[in-house]
Amino acid sequence: MLYLNYMLMILTYLKTIAETDSNGVAKIAQEIIKEPDWFSTTGLPALYVVIGGVIIYYVVGYIARVITIRTIRSGHKKWHRKDIEKRQETVVPLVQMLWRIILVSIVVVSIVKIILPNIDLSPLFASAGIIGVALGFGSQTLVKDFITGLFIITENQFRAGDIVTIGSSSGTVEKIGGRTTVIRDAEGNVHYIPNSNITLVINKTMGWSMARFTLDVEPDTDINLLTEIINKVGAELAEDPDFVKKIQSPPKFDGIIGITGNSIKIVINGKTLPSDQWSVSGEMRRRVVKAFRKNGIKLAVLPTFNSCK
Repeated sequence: MLYLNYMLMILTYLKTIAETDSNGVAKIAQEIIKEPDWFSTTGLPALYVVIGGVIIYYVVGYIARVITIRTIRSGHKKWHRKDIEKRQETVVPLVQMLWRIILVSIVVVSIVKIILPNIDLSPLFASAGIIGVALGFGSQTLVKDFITGLFIITENQFRAGDIVTIGSSSGTVEKIGGRTTVIRDAEGNVHYIPNSNITLVINKTMGWSMARFTLDVEPDTDINLLTEIINKVGAELAEDPDFVKKIQSPPKFDGIIGITGNSIKIVINGKTLPSDQWSVSGEMRRRVVKAFRKNGIKLAVLPTFNSCK
């Protein structure tokens, strides 16, 4: 949107020159062709500006990236490495976008001043204001999208790489853009959500997560033995080299949440790092079922619709 605004500003100003001057832009072009020293006096300085702009773009862009990353790391020392990386992947592109806009604006204005030194640029900036207002009235949704996107990033509501639910869409955040947030779901489908439509977000990978699942066992199960087995399996899993860095609190028996004539429903909970709850839950299930079989604890066979007839 900002690039469009700038291009419209330039085109409007050139149109103004053509309409106010009887010879217009064609006269300027003829003067350039007739001037034998035009390249050395005008073209070469303009070329230097372009080359300098390219060099500054990469050098300052790199420095801005390094400073942004260091600022994020120093300001969030208590965060886990994954959270810091997600924050970097979200904020760095925004800083780079703003830097591109600023640099392109400076280069374009500098070139215009070199090629057309006697032209007053005041109408150019006036045109920018008028076009900006016009675009603001005509594209209020775009403005809302952009502002909402800034709030999402500055408030750290979610980051690139987070697993979220936004409305009816769930998946991994691939990008937070100036207009839309891009989410890829578990089936690989890509969802483009306008930022202004984001009102409620469920972030499943912010700070820490819970590896939580339920199991149904037979009603005559010895709960004390069951608790001992689950807690032992959870402690062993937390010491496993493949999971020791993923688990913050070992999975353990967390209580009974339902009793019927056919089963007892129990809950197992454990605290993990963001995004690791699913792998921890899967491995914990496998080990618990194996330990149950070894100790004679049977999972309940829940009645189905057909068996109730």
